[in-house]
Amino acid sequence: MSSTPLPGIGVRYDLTTREDRRLSVVAHREGGRILSAYRRDDPDECALAVKLTAGEAEALIDALMPSHHSPNLLSTTDLGLVAERVELSSTSYWNGRHLGDTRMRTETGVSVVAVLRRAEAIPSPGPEFRLSGGDTLIVIGTREGVDAAAAILNRE
Repeated sequence: MSSTPLPGIGVRYDLTTREDRRLSVVAHREGGRILSAYRRDDPDECALAVKLTAGEAEALIDALMPSHHSPNLLSTTDLGLVAERVELSSTSYWNGRHLGDTRMRTETGVSVVAVLRRAEAIPSPGPEFRLSGGDTLIVIGTREGVDAAAAILNRE
């Protein structure tokens, strides 16, 4: 994506998609947007231009990037499972304790599939694995289970 300042107006953002379609958004200083799509056979000819108010632009952004999206979310499946990163703080009750002591799998149904520690990945840690502040646990389970697992790990 590229951006071009438009003095007195705002900024224009241009994007060419993987399917070689050209899109642009003119972001006006007051919050309004103009979304344009260009013809595939003539990328200089506008095929569609939609003027959006600031509220409409915000609604479109929410549709494209739902608010339930988390930067820790790694993936979701059609089966309702999510894979997510959960960081263990240095003040966590579980810092220095065994993974099995958390009873996370029993209590939440969530599986810890890996632990990231500094530049190392530890796959499939067992119940005897000792947790350390700063660890990032990669967990898989239902949305509710992952949220409950994060609450367990955040216990101080």
